[in-house]
Amino acid sequence: MGIVKTTLDIEDELLERAKRHALRSGRPLGPVVEEGLRRVLPAKAPVQRYRLPDISVGQPGGVNPLEACSWDALRDAIYGERRPG
Repeated sequence: MGIVKTTLDIEDELLERAKRHALRSGRPLGPVVEEGLRRVLPAKAPVQRYRLPDISVGQPGGVNPLEACSWDALRDAIYGERRPG
């Protein structure tokens, strides 16, 4: 993890308050600003895991209703008018 120098536009009054806080706490302004950012930002963005939708057919443990279908019937059910080829 590196350190990057940057320029920010901050209201004069807010910057003065931050400088006074830094002085009172005996720390440089940069770490005070970093602390503020860490307080308002989550440590890490939560990972949004993708879940496949359940499009199961039939009943669990039951007969698979698709087994009785021919390949042509299955293909027509899947693609309909968009049939490839």
